[in-house]
Amino acid sequence: MKKWAFVSDFDGTISKKDFYWVVIEKYFPEGKELFHEWKDGKLQDIDFLTTVFRSIGQEEEQIIEDILQIPIDEKVPAFVREVQKHGGDFYILSAGTDYYIHHILKKYNLENVKVFSNEGYYDAKNIHMKIDKNHEFYSPRYGIDKSKVISMLKKDYQQVFFAGDSEPDSHPAKVADVTFAKDALQTILQEQEVNYVPVSSFENIQDHLQKQGWLSV
Repeated sequence: MKKWAFVSDFDGTISKKDFYWVVIEKYFPEGKELFHEWKDGKLQDIDFLTTVFRSIGQEEEQIIEDILQIPIDEKVPAFVREVQKHGGDFYILSAGTDYYIHHILKKYNLENVKVFSNEGYYDAKNIHMKIDKNHEFYSPRYGIDKSKVISMLKKDYQQVFFAGDSEPDSHPAKVADVTFAKDALQTILQEQEVNYVPVSSFENIQDHLQKQGWLSV
């Protein structure tokens, strides 16, 4: 069994802005109303994202340029390398799509980072998601069941850390050994009486792991 793994959500946790907001603000203003319908429970997460990502209407070069402009937590690249340097494996676990995540990883030269997410691809000026209902991690609501991924990783690692920021992350938070929660996830976990470490950035996470001896000071 391996020693430890650090698993992070992408949108709103690694990135400072969800990719769907980039699309809505630049190409799909109607998405703001759709967003409220989703938050009111009238749409499944995967249906909301599918509609937004299929409403871009741009050549792939433009879409990639937009992706590369997504702001991320400045500490993330160094943090990923620190985890790997200290014998940990770094994973990204996202209910979005791996299409834009891989472009960000390439931009920051982050290697050996495995991504668990909904498979995405470019076609006809939009981003599409390939959802396999027979996949072991399939979720009808999110496309990918994050808690199943964490459960799988816990079979391979002595310690699994998880970081997230929103409702989809409340499910894997119940399975991970330690959860770092920011933004809305803090309130959700507090209401559900799930233990978590409150953070606002990866700098906070790094400080905590240094104090616990997982990373050197």
